[in-house]
Amino acid sequence: MARFLIRRLGLMVVILFIVSIIIFSLVHLTPGDPARMMLGQEATEESLNALREKMGLNEPLYVQYLTWIGGIIQGDFGNSLKDNTPVLTVLLQKLPVTIQLTIMSFAIALIIAIPAGIISATRKGTFWDYFGTTFALSGVSIPPFFLGILLIFIFAISLGWFPPSGYIEPWVDFKKSMLLMVLPAVAVGVRLSAEITRMLRSSMLEVLGADYIRTAYSKGVLEKGVVIGHALKNALIPVVTVSGLQLATFLGGAVITETIFAVPGLGRLVVDAILTRDFPVVQGAVLFMAIAVVVTNFLIDILYSILDPRIKLTGGQS
Repeated sequence: MARFLIRRLGLMVVILFIVSIIIFSLVHLTPGDPARMMLGQEATEESLNALREKMGLNEPLYVQYLTWIGGIIQGDFGNSLKDNTPVLTVLLQKLPVTIQLTIMSFAIALIIAIPAGIISATRKGTFWDYFGTTFALSGVSIPPFFLGILLIFIFAISLGWFPPSGYIEPWVDFKKSMLLMVLPAVAVGVRLSAEITRMLRSSMLEVLGADYIRTAYSKGVLEKGVVIGHALKNALIPVVTVSGLQLATFLGGAVITETIFAVPGLGRLVVDAILTRDFPVVQGAVLFMAIAVVVTNFLIDILYSILDPRIKLTGGQS
């Protein structure tokens, strides 16, 4: 176990190092002068050069990268070019919003997907199986931005059941905060629920055909006990993989959904930072998303051994 953890932690460091180089390179290849963005189009060349010198923009790219990554190691993500606010402070301000959206979306997805996947697998070839399969294909095929606009038109504009957009902190007005987050959470959660339903159905069908399932039935175990007590737990491993990766994506920010519903989370922060050429914020936010993905994958590997004791965390051997 210890050897596995050391190997994976080392791999995480290498991956994040490579990702940081890619992020830094891509951001600095983007057209636009940060100094001119800060001082405006009317700024003189002398003032622009002075600001570039102060910000280290005249240094070679490798020097700028080492300065940036050295600061991150010390917890300093730099300052926003827009208002000179520390990037880490900005990220921490937006993170609770994205976490709230993530939790609600994930809860909606699991509430829909687990019963749908189980019923579809245990009632193979029936109406419920076809219904679940159609839902899974439809949910994966519908783009989130289109579903979000459709939800706003139906439930906010036509029926008036929910507010169309915006955000309020739960500690300010809990009820209104939940109502504002329902539509974006559904827009994100429906796609995830469709993916989990399809994966769970496929995994359950494979498990239900195993010898130990037939043995359980021959011993007189009721269908509910076989499905829930034996089949479901063993069918969850591929589902955990899909769910974990999607969860990491949500934590990184549902960019399109947050933009459509005017939710001030990490996703919208990245969009705004790109539009204003706020390079430090873009770099910090994207690196945070990468960290969320890598850490989630690490936790999934550990969860595998809990769900299936046959999987040994011994550095790749089982």
